Amino acid sequence: MIRLPWSRPALTLIAAASVSAALMAAGCGYSREGLYPANVSTVAVDGFTNHCFYQGVEIALTEALIKEIELRTPYKVTARSRADSVITGEILQIRQEPRSRRRTGGLVQDVEYRIVVSFEWKDIRSGKIIRQRVGMMVSAGFLPANEVGETLIRGQNQAVQRVSGRIVSIMKADM
Repeated sequence: MIRLPWSRPALTLIAAASVSAALMAAGCGYSREGLYPANVSTVAVDGFTNHCFYQGVEIALTEALIKEIELRTPYKVTARSRADSVITGEILQIRQEPRSRRRTGGLVQDVEYRIVVSFEWKDIRSGKIIRQRVGMMVSAGFLPANEVGETLIRGQNQAVQRVSGRIVSIMKADM
């Protein structure tokens, strides 16, 4: 048996440090660029259109998206006439589907509220589409059963927040 001058934990630490150094030298996908496209500084958000029976969701989604952009991105939301880019979108479908029922009586206990949207983020100056998604589905649940008594509005609000959060996540570079 060959005896090494270092203990096993020390060799493990040296090997880990060597691998880390090699990965850092190779770059490992690291970039100094920001998370969001740098050639855009302002965004206009046109009101989403709604092709569904459930009215008012388009207003809530537009407002939530504006707040989410202001909160999570470096962009300033402004009027279309002063913006570098614009986001337009439409609600294609809204559905409610029961996920579970009580054994006795069949009362719906858990409902899935599903929204399907399409959106486009376009550079107004060049006309180039920065990001686009068609038929993006997001869902949220709510509990309308008597004990909890959550309303449809709760499911709608959760789904709207998730849609706006997903759109802002998609706005990040290299997606």
